[in-house]
Amino acid sequence: MPREREHRSDKPIRLLLAEDQGMMRGALALLLGMEDDIEVVAQVASGDAIVAAALDHRPDVALLDIELPGRSGLDAAAELRERVPGCRVLILTTFGRPGYLRRAMEAGAAGFLVKDGPVEELAAAVRRVLAGETVVDPALAAAALSAGPNPLTGRERDVLEASADGATVADIAARLHLSESTVRNYLSSAIGKTGTRNRMEAMREARRQGWL
Repeated sequence: MPREREHRSDKPIRLLLAEDQGMMRGALALLLGMEDDIEVVAQVASGDAIVAAALDHRPDVALLDIELPGRSGLDAAAELRERVPGCRVLILTTFGRPGYLRRAMEAGAAGFLVKDGPVEELAAAVRRVLAGETVVDPALAAAALSAGPNPLTGRERDVLEASADGATVADIAARLHLSESTVRNYLSSAIGKTGTRNRMEAMREARRQGWL
Protein backbone atom coordinates (compact mmCIF):
# COMPACT_ATOMS: atom_id res chain seq x y z
CA MET A 1 0.00 0.00 0.00
CA PRO A 2 1.46 3.38 -0.94
CA ARG A 3 2.34 5.78 1.85
CA GLU A 4 0.00 8.70 2.28
CA ARG A 5 1.20 12.03 1.01
CA GLU A 6 2.51 14.13 3.87
CA HIS A 7 1.41 17.66 4.64
CA ARG A 8 4.48 19.82 3.82
CA SER A 9 3.36 23.35 4.56
CA ASP A 10 5.22 25.43 7.13
CA LYS A 11 1.83 26.42 8.54
CA PRO A 12 -0.16 23.97 10.69
CA ILE A 13 -3.35 22.42 9.36
CA ARG A 14 -6.24 24.51 10.63
CA LEU A 15 -8.93 22.15 11.94
CA LEU A 16 -12.58 22.74 12.84
CA LEU A 17 -14.07 20.11 15.15
CA ALA A 18 -17.83 19.48 15.41
CA GLU A 19 -18.86 17.01 18.13
CA ASP A 20 -21.80 17.31 20.51
CA GLN A 21 -20.38 15.18 23.33
CA GLY A 22 -18.21 17.48 25.40
CA MET A 23 -15.83 14.82 26.68
CA MET A 24 -15.25 13.37 23.22
CA ARG A 25 -14.80 16.83 21.70
CA GLY A 26 -12.29 17.82 24.37
CA ALA A 27 -10.33 14.58 24.00
CA LEU A 28 -10.17 14.88 20.22
CA ALA A 29 -9.11 18.51 20.40
CA LEU A 30 -6.41 17.70 22.93
CA LEU A 31 -5.03 14.67 21.10
CA LEU A 32 -5.10 16.20 17.63
CA GLY A 33 -3.69 19.45 18.97
CA MET A 34 -0.65 17.51 20.21
CA GLU A 35 0.28 16.78 16.59
CA ASP A 36 3.03 19.16 15.44
CA ASP A 37 1.26 20.08 12.22
CA ILE A 38 -2.39 20.34 13.39
CA GLU A 39 -4.04 23.30 15.12
CA VAL A 40 -7.66 23.06 16.32
CA VAL A 41 -8.94 26.55 15.54
CA ALA A 42 -12.63 26.03 16.32
CA GLN A 43 -14.83 23.64 18.28
CA VAL A 44 -18.63 23.51 17.99
CA ALA A 45 -21.26 21.36 19.66
CA SER A 46 -24.13 21.72 17.17
CA GLY A 47 -24.63 21.35 13.46
CA ASP A 48 -26.11 24.84 13.23
CA ALA A 49 -22.79 26.36 14.30
CA ILE A 50 -20.53 24.62 11.75
CA VAL A 51 -20.81 26.92 8.74
CA ALA A 52 -20.60 30.13 10.77
CA ALA A 53 -17.49 28.85 12.55
CA ALA A 54 -15.93 27.84 9.23
CA LEU A 55 -16.63 31.30 7.78
CA ASP A 56 -15.04 32.92 10.84
CA HIS A 57 -11.96 30.70 11.15
CA ARG A 58 -11.42 29.45 7.57
CA PRO A 59 -10.20 25.96 8.53
CA ASP A 60 -8.35 23.72 6.09
CA VAL A 61 -10.25 20.64 7.29
CA ALA A 62 -13.58 20.26 9.09
CA LEU A 63 -13.91 17.11 11.20
CA LEU A 64 -17.65 16.54 11.59
CA ASP A 65 -19.86 14.14 13.50
CA ILE A 66 -23.11 13.21 11.72
CA GLU A 67 -25.77 13.21 14.41
CA LEU A 68 -25.60 16.70 15.90
CA PRO A 69 -28.19 18.98 17.50
CA GLY A 70 -29.79 21.44 15.11
CA ARG A 71 -28.71 19.91 11.82
CA SER A 72 -26.67 16.91 10.74
CA GLY A 73 -23.02 17.00 9.83
CA LEU A 74 -24.02 15.76 6.38
CA ASP A 75 -26.24 18.78 5.76
CA ALA A 76 -23.48 21.08 7.01
CA ALA A 77 -20.94 19.36 4.75
CA ALA A 78 -23.06 20.14 1.70
CA GLU A 79 -23.27 23.81 2.67
CA LEU A 80 -19.54 23.98 3.40
CA ARG A 81 -18.86 22.77 -0.13
CA GLU A 82 -20.75 25.80 -1.45
CA ARG A 83 -19.73 28.50 1.02
CA VAL A 84 -16.24 27.46 2.14
CA PRO A 85 -14.94 25.49 -0.85
CA GLY A 86 -11.36 25.55 0.39
CA CYS A 87 -12.32 23.49 3.45
CA ARG A 88 -12.05 19.72 3.12
CA VAL A 89 -14.58 17.68 5.11
CA LEU A 90 -13.81 14.51 7.05
CA ILE A 91 -16.78 12.72 8.64
CA LEU A 92 -16.07 10.93 11.93
CA THR A 93 -19.01 9.05 13.42
CA THR A 94 -20.00 6.30 15.81
CA PHE A 95 -22.53 5.05 13.28
CA GLY A 96 -20.81 3.24 10.42
CA ARG A 97 -23.91 2.88 8.26
CA PRO A 98 -23.58 2.31 4.50
CA GLY A 99 -26.26 4.87 3.73
CA TYR A 100 -24.38 7.52 5.69
CA LEU A 101 -21.26 6.91 3.62
CA ARG A 102 -23.12 7.38 0.36
CA ARG A 103 -24.76 10.55 1.61
CA ALA A 104 -21.43 11.89 2.88
CA MET A 105 -19.80 11.39 -0.51
CA GLU A 106 -22.78 13.02 -2.24
CA ALA A 107 -22.41 15.99 0.13
CA GLY A 108 -18.81 16.42 -0.94
CA ALA A 109 -17.01 14.87 2.03
CA ALA A 110 -13.42 13.80 1.36
CA GLY A 111 -13.36 11.13 4.05
CA PHE A 112 -15.48 8.96 6.30
CA LEU A 113 -14.16 7.17 9.39
CA VAL A 114 -15.73 5.56 12.43
CA LYS A 115 -14.69 6.43 15.97
CA ASP A 116 -12.95 3.20 16.85
CA GLY A 117 -9.50 3.83 15.41
CA PRO A 118 -6.36 5.28 17.03
CA VAL A 119 -5.81 9.03 16.94
CA GLU A 120 -2.69 8.51 14.82
CA GLU A 121 -4.86 7.16 12.02
CA LEU A 122 -7.23 10.09 12.38
CA ALA A 123 -4.37 12.57 12.20
CA ALA A 124 -3.04 10.80 9.11
CA ALA A 125 -6.51 10.98 7.54
CA VAL A 126 -6.63 14.74 8.18
CA ARG A 127 -3.33 15.11 6.33
CA ARG A 128 -4.45 12.88 3.49
CA VAL A 129 -7.73 14.66 2.79
CA LEU A 130 -5.91 18.00 2.80
CA ALA A 131 -3.48 16.54 0.26
CA GLY A 132 -6.42 15.79 -2.02
CA GLU A 133 -7.02 12.13 -1.21
CA THR A 134 -10.29 10.44 -0.32
CA VAL A 135 -10.13 8.42 2.89
CA VAL A 136 -12.85 5.87 3.64
CA ASP A 137 -13.02 3.09 6.21
CA PRO A 138 -12.44 -0.07 4.07
CA ALA A 139 -15.04 -2.24 5.80
CA LEU A 140 -17.66 0.46 5.48
CA ALA A 141 -16.84 0.99 1.81
CA ALA A 142 -17.40 -2.70 1.14
CA ALA A 143 -20.69 -2.65 3.05
CA ALA A 144 -21.89 0.39 1.12
CA LEU A 145 -21.18 -1.30 -2.20
CA SER A 146 -23.13 -4.40 -1.19
CA ALA A 147 -26.03 -2.41 0.27
CA GLY A 148 -26.79 -0.52 -2.93
CA PRO A 149 -28.16 3.02 -3.23
CA ASN A 150 -30.71 4.69 -1.00
CA PRO A 151 -34.13 3.68 -2.38
CA LEU A 152 -35.97 6.62 -0.78
CA THR A 153 -36.62 9.82 -2.67
CA GLY A 154 -35.95 13.18 -1.08
CA ARG A 155 -39.62 13.75 -0.35
CA GLU A 156 -40.03 10.28 1.15
CA ARG A 157 -37.14 11.05 3.47
CA ASP A 158 -38.72 14.39 4.35
CA VAL A 159 -42.05 12.86 5.39
CA LEU A 160 -40.37 10.12 7.43
CA GLU A 161 -38.21 12.65 9.26
CA ALA A 162 -41.29 14.80 9.90
CA SER A 163 -42.92 11.72 11.45
CA ALA A 164 -40.22 11.34 14.07
CA ASP A 165 -42.05 13.22 16.83
CA GLY A 166 -45.34 11.41 16.32
CA ALA A 167 -46.78 14.12 14.09
CA THR A 168 -50.11 13.43 12.40
CA VAL A 169 -50.52 13.36 8.64
CA ALA A 170 -52.13 16.80 8.88
CA ASP A 171 -49.15 18.10 10.88
CA ILE A 172 -46.69 16.73 8.32
CA ALA A 173 -48.69 18.17 5.43
CA ALA A 174 -48.71 21.62 7.01
CA ARG A 175 -45.02 21.47 7.87
CA LEU A 176 -43.96 20.43 4.37
CA HIS A 177 -46.61 22.42 2.48
CA LEU A 178 -48.10 19.31 0.93
CA SER A 179 -51.62 17.92 0.72
CA GLU A 180 -52.56 15.19 3.16
CA SER A 181 -53.14 12.72 0.33
CA THR A 182 -49.65 13.41 -1.01
CA VAL A 183 -48.17 12.81 2.43
CA ARG A 184 -50.03 9.50 2.70
CA ASN A 185 -48.71 8.46 -0.71
CA TYR A 186 -45.13 9.26 0.25
CA LEU A 187 -45.48 7.41 3.56
CA SER A 188 -46.99 4.38 1.85
CA SER A 189 -44.18 4.32 -0.69
CA ALA A 190 -41.52 4.62 2.04
CA ILE A 191 -43.10 1.81 4.04
CA GLY A 192 -43.09 -0.41 0.96
CA LYS A 193 -39.48 0.37 0.09
CA THR A 194 -38.27 -0.34 3.62
CA GLY A 195 -40.27 -3.57 3.88
CA THR A 196 -41.95 -2.47 7.11
CA ARG A 197 -45.52 -2.34 8.42
CA ASN A 198 -45.99 1.28 9.40
CA ARG A 199 -44.33 4.64 9.23
CA MET A 200 -42.57 4.38 12.60
CA GLU A 201 -41.01 1.06 11.60
CA ALA A 202 -40.10 2.60 8.25
CA MET A 203 -38.40 5.53 9.97
CA ARG A 204 -36.43 3.23 12.28
CA GLU A 205 -35.32 1.01 9.41
CA ALA A 206 -34.33 4.01 7.28
CA ARG A 207 -32.26 5.35 10.16
CA ARG A 208 -30.65 1.97 10.76
CA GLN A 209 -29.58 1.89 7.13
CA GLY A 210 -28.33 5.48 7.24
CA TRP A 211 -30.92 6.66 4.69
CA LEU A 212 -32.12 9.47 6.98
